[in-house]
Amino acid sequence: MSLVQLRASKTAPPRDLRAFLPMTREEMEARGWDELDVLIINGDAYVDHPAFGGALIGRFLEGRGLRVGMIAQPRWDDPKDISRLGRPRLFVGITAGNLDSMLNKLTAQKKIRGEDQYSPDGALEQRPNRASIVYSNLARQAFPGLPVVLGGIEASLRRIAHYDYWSDQVRRSVLVDSKADLLIFGMGERPVWEVARRLKAGEDISTIRDVRGTAVMLPKGQWEHLPKSRYVRDGLPLHLPSYEEASADKDAFLEMSRAFQHETNPGNGRPLVQPHGDRALYCNPPAHPLDMRDMDALYDLPFVRRPHWTYAGSKIPAFETVKHSIVTMRGCFGGCTFCSITEHEGRIIQSRSAESVLREIRALRRMDDFRGVISDVGGPTANMYRMRCKSEQIESACRKLSCVHPGVCENLDTDHGPLVDLLKKVRKAEGVRRVFIASGVRYDLAERSPAFIRELATHHTGGQLSVAPEHVKDDVLAKMKKPGVASYERFAEQFTCASEAAGKDQHLVPYFISGHPGSTLDDMVDLALWLKARGVRPRQVQDFIPTPMSMATCMYYTGRDPFTREPVYTAKELREKKLQKSLLLYWDPAQHHLAREALRRAGRAALIGHGPSCLVPPEGGGATRTPGASPVPGARRARRGLGAAGP
Repeated sequence: MSLVQLRASKTAPPRDLRAFLPMTREEMEARGWDELDVLIINGDAYVDHPAFGGALIGRFLEGRGLRVGMIAQPRWDDPKDISRLGRPRLFVGITAGNLDSMLNKLTAQKKIRGEDQYSPDGALEQRPNRASIVYSNLARQAFPGLPVVLGGIEASLRRIAHYDYWSDQVRRSVLVDSKADLLIFGMGERPVWEVARRLKAGEDISTIRDVRGTAVMLPKGQWEHLPKSRYVRDGLPLHLPSYEEASADKDAFLEMSRAFQHETNPGNGRPLVQPHGDRALYCNPPAHPLDMRDMDALYDLPFVRRPHWTYAGSKIPAFETVKHSIVTMRGCFGGCTFCSITEHEGRIIQSRSAESVLREIRALRRMDDFRGVISDVGGPTANMYRMRCKSEQIESACRKLSCVHPGVCENLDTDHGPLVDLLKKVRKAEGVRRVFIASGVRYDLAERSPAFIRELATHHTGGQLSVAPEHVKDDVLAKMKKPGVASYERFAEQFTCASEAAGKDQHLVPYFISGHPGSTLDDMVDLALWLKARGVRPRQVQDFIPTPMSMATCMYYTGRDPFTREPVYTAKELREKKLQKSLLLYWDPAQHHLAREALRRAGRAALIGHGPSCLVPPEGGGATRTPGASPVPGARRARRGLGAAGP
């Protein structure tokens, strides 16, 4: 275990010891504190910026009068490190960080990543595997009898029995293995405040079992006789297949996953009960989303917007990406099966007011390195700002898992007007020179708004715009719950026309996924041919990773669609996953040996050669030219990360 040593630089300017949440005793003393109310143990480096979950929750609790301290990336071989700020009065909060710790460490090929984006200078080995479990058990050792509360995306997406790709097994709820007292899932502001308030009032943690957005373990004798729900509106607990059943029987796992997905709407979600041995996990319904006033108050908190001073001289790569960006909303109603945003942030869009965004721009202007360029204005999806169901009554009763698949729901308000108005105000703000949109654009929504596309192409694209068609085959896209490729092509045409009208040479940079459930080698060959015919050489190719709780992960593990129960082909061998990815990189000579193997396996060996219809050259045969595109310069651009989108 190799940890970054935290020390102040000798040449650093004097520190404002009251600016950050305390990470040291010195900072506590500067505030006149002899003890904390809440201690947050964070798997990420402490960056006091609203894009980092630990800081967001810490500032939220501080804003309600609690004394909150932070210990980031502590040693995990000894509880002494997490004890350095003393025993907190109310509870210890645990988060593995902004990513699942296993996803943060390992690739789809189960190899260690070259960098940890959330650690100083990208250093590796700054957090343990399954950090939620390790940190929770450390807290138990360091502070016997003190309530331990899990939160963050790792805990949220592992709250029920789940398939773990890295160990290739179904694991128990993280609440069981961590031995924590309570788990907060989803965006945790509402539940964490209710838990803190009740603990502060003297209530014992063992009696706090009814907070929305939380899960607890019930001992033997307290769950067996709970009534079972018969229909959605009865509000009674829905009993899921037990952990033992889900781990032994893929049909039970499929049923568990399907049932869980339909209980994620706060308006009609039921409590969930899942036995684990002689105990049972009890999940309350999801917390209600924040309204605009609450969102504004959250982002108005006094974030320093930089890493803690103990990291002087080091850079946190994830912070460098977002430090001049602005989050305008949270949540996503897309329901893509490979994505876990919906399961964590919810399907209901929660937006900030334009006034709140403009206040944050004034905070950006106070940063020493801000030069008037805002790198992103968006969220999980850039163009879902202020989009909601047209009826609160319909929204609260809806059981659909996507508002845009298989088509855009007629009850969804897709008006881009509020977003266009916001972007105009941001551009006109004092001190702002350029404003970019780097968040993903949902093109099936964007194509409904020519005004937004004109705004996007004219003012908010810096030569290239990233979009995510993911695939082109209808059967595969249906498994992803993504729109057909015709929607992407319509958007591409509109964007090209808008760029030309603005006098700009701009291109789309499409993202694709290889190895997704439903995608065969033959499907990937067809995708590669589609790309080659258009002179497109993808720079961003993601090898599908089955992350906990997503529907695509259920397909990967069970081999069946959880909704239709039909068989779904899935590439499970690491070699085949590598072969599928190589076909998307058909233009790269370094991938040609794999692409040739893939073509032979798919029975498409005729595509190996020098002809205009071929994908890759034969062994020792040089490069295959793409009509209308120069293969060598394009490959160089793609490898440099500059993109290479053709006509």
